[in-house]
Amino acid sequence: MSRKQAFQFLDIPRTMPRRIPVELRTSGDWGELYGRFDKADAQYQAGRCLDCGNPYCSWKCPVHNAIPQWLQLVQEDRIHEAATLCHSTNPLPEVCGRVCPQDRLCEGSCTLEEFGAVTIGAVEKYIVDTALASGWKPDLQAVQPTGRRVAIVGAGPAGLACADRLARAGIQAVVFDRYEQIGGLLQFGIPSFKLEKSVIGRRREVLEGMGVQFRLGVEIGRDTTIEQLQADYDAVFLGTGAYRYTDGGLVGQDLKNVLPALPFLVQNGRIVGGGHPQGRPIAGWEDQIALPDLNGKRVVVLGGGDTGMDCVRSAIRLGAARVTCAYRRDEASMPGSAREVANAREEGVRFLFNRQPLAIEAGADDEVIGVTVVETRLGEPDANGRRNAEPVEGSESLLEADVVIIAFGFSATLPDWLAAQGVEATGTGRIVTGGAGRLPYQTHNPRLFAGGDAVRGADLVVTAVAEGRDAAASIITLLLH
Repeated sequence: MSRKQAFQFLDIPRTMPRRIPVELRTSGDWGELYGRFDKADAQYQAGRCLDCGNPYCSWKCPVHNAIPQWLQLVQEDRIHEAATLCHSTNPLPEVCGRVCPQDRLCEGSCTLEEFGAVTIGAVEKYIVDTALASGWKPDLQAVQPTGRRVAIVGAGPAGLACADRLARAGIQAVVFDRYEQIGGLLQFGIPSFKLEKSVIGRRREVLEGMGVQFRLGVEIGRDTTIEQLQADYDAVFLGTGAYRYTDGGLVGQDLKNVLPALPFLVQNGRIVGGGHPQGRPIAGWEDQIALPDLNGKRVVVLGGGDTGMDCVRSAIRLGAARVTCAYRRDEASMPGSAREVANAREEGVRFLFNRQPLAIEAGADDEVIGVTVVETRLGEPDANGRRNAEPVEGSESLLEADVVIIAFGFSATLPDWLAAQGVEATGTGRIVTGGAGRLPYQTHNPRLFAGGDAVRGADLVVTAVAEGRDAAASIITLLLH
């Protein structure tokens, strides 16, 4: 590397792809916020990489991407090789390039962060989009069919990652999902301004080209049984996700126009995507919610994670007159991506930090009129090192609202049909895997494996991808070794 190349980061600043102007976003544009790099921009940004001897970006990445190596391939315009290298660690790289909180992961650990981190996520997106558009596909010519078959329950990121790795090992993967399209929350829960749904459709084409089969609109326990899957397949992977709404126990949370975050996002995602809003109900809710008209309304979102940011930014696009996010700790303690918070603030979302909700207040006809909140101060750290939010006595106030969206998080639930199969769960509903005498991600039933949010609880997409990938490695060990 020449001296000029080594110090390119000083001459070329960090840049992101162009964004949709804020005036379009606030007037209802649901397109992906960030555009795409062209070849020159991608090469400029890739050239800023120092190619560290111990790349912190790769270590911080949950799938441990070979980031410096594929950045070098971009500089050399070897895009198909870069795409192959991306897929060697990550079965869904174009998805992670869009939805990962890079500011907390690879880019946040970049040696150049002080000068402006390398724009890793946008380059990853460029690599895969460009390669697929030019005809790249996984090379499986050397793969020999093994005659083994594995059923995958759940077409979310964990299930899709598992299917990819099984196909590469010559194992037939058949993916079952209760929804009408693949992707799970990638399709229905993450708004299209973060992830265009055509990206999921294109990934389906890639997987089907690899031999993966999909059985959509099929619910285990209703349309077929886990016993039947075990009879028909050599093993089963469970990627059932985490859909149980975290109940904050607020007085008034059953009032009209008080909505759980996930059904709000799923229903709205179906509408924006041109689908019917009354599709298959979400696990954990007997009835679909009716989406209120947010145009001109005051919307309050309770919760400061990425799901909360998806809700506030969706509300802006749905024409809400005022959108407020109330979070019980300070901004530095927010669990969501700082980049998403910045985007939300730019779009007009108001943030109230150190505010803890006490009750949702009712007006006429049991319609919500606001949320009573109390100011908080951060106290001593808890057992996990996180400082508790302590109410400030006498600081209660009413935060006026026409619609309240509750985004306190989600947890896993052990389905009834699994409990009879020797599968154990924690007290919070997460499937127990691994342990003495078992392979990683293997449950107490040796032919049932699990990964992703069903095991960890609600977490990042890239973490689910990593677990689906690694669970496939255990399945391959069981079946082929």
